[in-house]
Amino acid sequence: MENPRIENRDIIMFGLQPWDIEMGSNFKDMAVEIARHNRVLYVNRPLDRISYIKHRSDKKIKARILSFKKKQGVLQSIRHNLWVLNPPILLESINWMPSGILYNYFNKRNNNKIAGQIREAKDQLNFKSVILIIDNDFFNALYLKEYLQVDLMLYYIRDYLLSQPYFKLHGEIAEPAIIAKADVVIANSLYLCNYAKKFNANSFYIGQGCDVESFIMNSNPVPQDVANIKRPVIGYCGNLTASRLDIALLENIATQRPHWNFVLVGPQDNFFKNSVLNKMNNVLFTGSKPAAELPAYVHHFDVCLNPQQINQMTIGNYPRKIDEYLAAGKPVVATATVTMEEFKNHAYLCYNAQEYVIAIEKALKEKDDSILAQARVTFALSHTWQASVQKLYNTIYTPKKY
Repeated sequence: MENPRIENRDIIMFGLQPWDIEMGSNFKDMAVEIARHNRVLYVNRPLDRISYIKHRSDKKIKARILSFKKKQGVLQSIRHNLWVLNPPILLESINWMPSGILYNYFNKRNNNKIAGQIREAKDQLNFKSVILIIDNDFFNALYLKEYLQVDLMLYYIRDYLLSQPYFKLHGEIAEPAIIAKADVVIANSLYLCNYAKKFNANSFYIGQGCDVESFIMNSNPVPQDVANIKRPVIGYCGNLTASRLDIALLENIATQRPHWNFVLVGPQDNFFKNSVLNKMNNVLFTGSKPAAELPAYVHHFDVCLNPQQINQMTIGNYPRKIDEYLAAGKPVVATATVTMEEFKNHAYLCYNAQEYVIAIEKALKEKDDSILAQARVTFALSHTWQASVQKLYNTIYTPKKY
């Protein structure tokens, strides 16, 4: 049974995704939804010394420098119930240090400086009985629960960051530690939820919100660069990077079915540029396209693919593009992962090239089935931020306290 939503509370949100990030942001979308019924202070990651020295021309770093040096734009009202804090401090860049007493000292010092600025903003806004939500930052937020003395601390995990060398060095100690001390852990994928449960039994899957309206109501004409391609058209939209997509799998499928035409929409990395795919007659690379044009490509596909590479970087990721494909009513064939289990009733999940070929053949037979198409759209529309945040509320609601 669904619990009532949390209302009229003071929420502090801090993590890796700053408010002025150029691309889409889970944490920002979550903050906007939470702020519909609560007061929210969204804390940007403070300026660090290496960024101050090496990346001064970056727009976001310029804003942090203004906050640090001239105290400009420190606390900004974004909309009703939502403020953004640019802490006017400079953190020490310490990730190069070996683990030990010295690293721990400076990391606690950085945490304490951040907490001091959050306390000032909290007092200025008259925040009381605070709930703290941490987004994936297990370095700068490791001690915030203690320093801020909050009512409740949630840790939100949306990526397996330990797959990246920068985060792995100290993260192998820090992430389990912050997960263990969280009152509740929330994850946007089933894989990450299972990972978090190793360190904290109060770990829950809350799904993912997606903005898919533009994929349902596509009003754009068929893009000219694919208008004359013979059907069937099998397509993919997204960054074409070998670390995330299985080039060999795509080559195998395209070789087995030369009469299928594959359209790959997105920028290529060097591995894709140098692959056999670029020499195949039934494979078209369109290059990067504006986000507003992507629905037109998806609607022109007969079947949509997600040929994911399975590695530590990708295995826990929530595949937003699957919701976009389904919102367009399209049949989907994707690589099987724990995270993809949620989509198993609306997508074909495969383990190898032969399974992909068989699944695509089945999907092509269903491409004009209006009942299946509507079921896909309905399922995609269930993945809203309102639904995801309600699941978050369900994990922390207790009648006695809230």
